[in-house]
Amino acid sequence: MSQNYTRLTLQERFKIEKYLDQKLSISSIAILLNRNKSTISREVKKFKKRCYDAFISHQIAFEISMNKNYGRSKILSNKKLLKIVHSKLKKRWSPEQISIFLKHNFPHNKAMNVSHETIYFYIYLHSKSHLKKELIDSLRQKKKTRGPARSKESKDIKIKDRISIDERPQEVIGREIPGHWEGDLIIGKDHKSAIGTLVERSTRAVILVHLKDKNAETVRKAFEKEFKKLPKLMKKSLTYDNGTEMAQHKLFTKNTKVQVYFTHPYSPWERPTNENTNGLLRDYFPKGTDLSIYSEKELKKVQRELNERPRKVLDGYSPAQVFNRMIIQQIK
Repeated sequence: MSQNYTRLTLQERFKIEKYLDQKLSISSIAILLNRNKSTISREVKKFKKRCYDAFISHQIAFEISMNKNYGRSKILSNKKLLKIVHSKLKKRWSPEQISIFLKHNFPHNKAMNVSHETIYFYIYLHSKSHLKKELIDSLRQKKKTRGPARSKESKDIKIKDRISIDERPQEVIGREIPGHWEGDLIIGKDHKSAIGTLVERSTRAVILVHLKDKNAETVRKAFEKEFKKLPKLMKKSLTYDNGTEMAQHKLFTKNTKVQVYFTHPYSPWERPTNENTNGLLRDYFPKGTDLSIYSEKELKKVQRELNERPRKVLDGYSPAQVFNRMIIQQIK
């Protein structure tokens, strides 16, 4: 086995659960995930007498990691590092974004480089009691304990003439070709208000859509308005879940030339970029909030903040920088 072993991610565990449901063998799953067969085998054996559960498995792995790292804090022993971590958390930067910032600004100083998990360990295990709540409140999910939580997926509602994600072009999966989007709504208090979210898969650029209502016609028109602002080369497809707000997808495609593909029911990993972005947005719009109180101007301010943050997946560049660069490259 390679010495550069990395732990299974939650997304990989989602896929293992999905492939097991499809009756794929351990060997086949290992090939699909580009993992060693023994890694998958050990993962599945945790659930000898019951069905494999991705969330439970990830929770177990996290707790083991926490126990191994308990008592060590690189951050507490470095005042300069501690000050930077605190200042960035106050600006709503995620631990991952702070880790990227440190790597870029102190590339040759190991004492100033820490992983995002080290920052989480500091927040949950090593910070002083009077600071802990304040630091947790600076995180987007504000969990009292560190670890994954099971999300609730929308009901499987049939939409007329829906085109399955299985028919989506192969180029969408690779992310090399820009212009393929993922979409969803985040829902407000008592399910009476919503904000539309659109995320471009290659650049991770986000568009927030102001909605006066969440019915199919209102959502279609609002999404059309945003897509019509984009250059042609940056609007090719939209992958959506099974919410009825996208029931007018055929008219949307006719008016924008953007084909809509629908995910399988209860499959959040098929819109990973959008799922992650919705998590970021809950830092600004907590669950139980009446989203109708936010104006379009306020939404666009949050949109700019998200698009100007450095992202690890973009080698430390922001979505806005990569989005604009791709447009320039395509024009040339």
